[in-house]
Amino acid sequence: MHYQICKTCIMDTSDPNIRFDAQGSCEYCANFRSNIQPNWHTDARGEAELSNIAKRIKADGKGRDFDCIIGLSGGLDSSYLAYVAKEKMGLRPLLFHVDAGWNTDQAVGNIEKLVDGLGLDLYTEVINWEEMKSLQVAFLKAQVPDQDIPQDTAFFSALYKFAKAHKIKYVLTGGNYSTECCREPEEWGAYPGIDKTLINGIHDQFGSRKLKSFPIVDVMAYKLYYRYVLGMQVVRPLNLLPYVKQEAEETLERLFGWKRFQHKHHESRFTRFYEDYWMPRKFGYEKRRAHFSSLIMTGQMTREAAMERIAKPELDEQFLISEFEYVANKLDLSVPELQAIFDGKNKTFHDYKNKRFMIGIGARVMSVLGLERRLFR
Repeated sequence: MHYQICKTCIMDTSDPNIRFDAQGSCEYCANFRSNIQPNWHTDARGEAELSNIAKRIKADGKGRDFDCIIGLSGGLDSSYLAYVAKEKMGLRPLLFHVDAGWNTDQAVGNIEKLVDGLGLDLYTEVINWEEMKSLQVAFLKAQVPDQDIPQDTAFFSALYKFAKAHKIKYVLTGGNYSTECCREPEEWGAYPGIDKTLINGIHDQFGSRKLKSFPIVDVMAYKLYYRYVLGMQVVRPLNLLPYVKQEAEETLERLFGWKRFQHKHHESRFTRFYEDYWMPRKFGYEKRRAHFSSLIMTGQMTREAAMERIAKPELDEQFLISEFEYVANKLDLSVPELQAIFDGKNKTFHDYKNKRFMIGIGARVMSVLGLERRLFR
């Protein structure tokens, strides 16, 4: 394939399905201009909508210990969301953290600082490590790029199950256009939802033990049953007020002593390794391209700065080598065993049973209804 990079952002033909216009600008930029920007209101309209949402949540939460729930990782988006929910919306959220075994010390410290500083309650659910390990090793052996499916499944499924069990109607999420308007293409390991068929199929083939307690809430369950039968609602407050990455980091640092990360998703030691080492070196995909392109589109980063930063690894080579050893040891693999997996033949979810077709139909419906405005394919 002829190599091409967008003239506006830094998305390129490492996304095999990317398209460019006659001026050399990519479809992600076009989608931002035509679909996201005109419908993204962080002015008085967004403020009014945020106020109305807060009123509804407060009314529904009367007489309850908490009126909503927030999944807190210690990273920027969820941390700033907790601050917004308490201080700007006047809500009483329960902070919910899922410990899947890969927290960095910095993430743990950030969570503690926010809990103390905001005076909110924290519930931590610890995933059974032996089951977590079995699923992660299974996905590695499956040779697919979607290596964060095990963690993401644990995070979101545990949250939805807890909310359902405790009849918490409103789930607040840090998903936002400001830093995520350029959705990572599916080929880069951004599988669109929790696909129980895919997860169980891969684990049945490569796993080492049964998943007795591991939480898996299928995408169809939380998109349909949880939403339309149970009435659970997912709210994205960061889309309704000015949210600038650097300003948000400075606010959290000043108020709580929160510490910023070098890059997005670095609160998880596995995700940091997967995105900074495994993905670019095994598959040739740099998720930073999408992250930086989002910041370019929203005016928070220049294209020149993004090009300079993407030209070299985010982390030091010796550190990455030591992390390779750490990940191998933690997963009870020898370094040669993990290296053999790394050197194995790359595959995709197409090589395993899945219901991607059904998920795709749902995604297209959401796009038509305006519930998902990012480019999805």
